[in-house]
Amino acid sequence: MNRSIAVLAVAATLASFGAFADAGTSQPVSSSNYEYGMPLDVAKVISITPPSNAADCQVGTAHMVYVDHQGQKREIDYREMGNCSQQ
Repeated sequence: MNRSIAVLAVAATLASFGAFADAGTSQPVSSSNYEYGMPLDVAKVISITPPSNAADCQVGTAHMVYVDHQGQKREIDYREMGNCSQQ
């Protein structure tokens, strides 16, 4: 339960950076999986893709593309709770 709350808090914080997102660069990047406590160096969020089951009240895998403070484009997958308020 605590892990889910922590992941949701990270996802909400990272989603707030979406207002600053733009097209970014076209460098090839590889995706990694977020683990609880993993340090993230996020300078700017380029995009966030919600899990395919976002409308369900279940945990799914979301995807974020971002640029770190060294200007490197990175991708990460993380677990996110679906939107339970629609039920």
